[in-house]
Amino acid sequence: MLDWRVKFAALSLVWGFSFLFMKVGNRGFAPLQVTLGRLVAGSAVLLVVLAVKRQPLPRGAGLWLRLAVAGFLLNALPFALFAYSEQRIPSQLAGICNATSPLWGMVLSVVALAEDRPSRRRVAGLGLGFLGVLTVLGAWQGFRGVDPLGATLALAASLSYPIGWIWVRRTLAGRTESHLTLTTGQLLLAAAQVAIVTAFCTHLPASVELAPTLSVLALGALGTGFAFLLQYGLVAEVGPTTAQTVTYVTPLVATVAGVAVLGEALHWNTPVGAVIVLLGAALVQRR
Repeated sequence: MLDWRVKFAALSLVWGFSFLFMKVGNRGFAPLQVTLGRLVAGSAVLLVVLAVKRQPLPRGAGLWLRLAVAGFLLNALPFALFAYSEQRIPSQLAGICNATSPLWGMVLSVVALAEDRPSRRRVAGLGLGFLGVLTVLGAWQGFRGVDPLGATLALAASLSYPIGWIWVRRTLAGRTESHLTLTTGQLLLAAAQVAIVTAFCTHLPASVELAPTLSVLALGALGTGFAFLLQYGLVAEVGPTTAQTVTYVTPLVATVAGVAVLGEALHWNTPVGAVIVLLGAALVQRR
């Protein structure tokens, strides 16, 4: 039985390196193809585990419909937006934008979930977090050196996650099916959605290169399928509060990977802004 700290470190690594894998995958495939490969590989991992554990796929048209919406908001849309964003911005910046998800979540929870009312600490965290975003993007110099569309796509991807979790909380909470069953169905539906769009909007690559192909497979098998198993294992062992702190390590891994492996430039405002974002996210998530 692996110690929870080993699982935590492994999850931090696979999620942090996911942004590198997307960047390399984009070198050989269209962003939609990267997204489709990710979802297919991730679904394959979960289907194998589902079969080994002899658990069924979800049943009922109503449940599949709700899972289709969850798959779009939590998988198809953010995965595609991040892949497109990394055509225009460094992988490290995409990883930092991903860390803003708790900030968006607090804003949305106030509107959509009446029982979630922010304390002064959480409001301060929200302000601090978005100050960090402005620091990362270099707002004082007119965002010079940062592609605005790429950054917007990455921030929109991080916004999609809390929207998706609000949907899950309202429509799927209390289900008797296992998390593995529901998430496998969710990923399969997300893969089907992206497959349809990809068939109409992309062309097959002229050649299939090894590095992009391996990156897409790693992105799906490790960053999606294996990461899901690690995440729920952590939640079951140490609780959701401790498990959520992996959010604070992922941008660090993404930044180190982008600089060390891909040779991306690192300016002072990127790590400084990232620290401010993470401090804000920590305050927002603190109850």
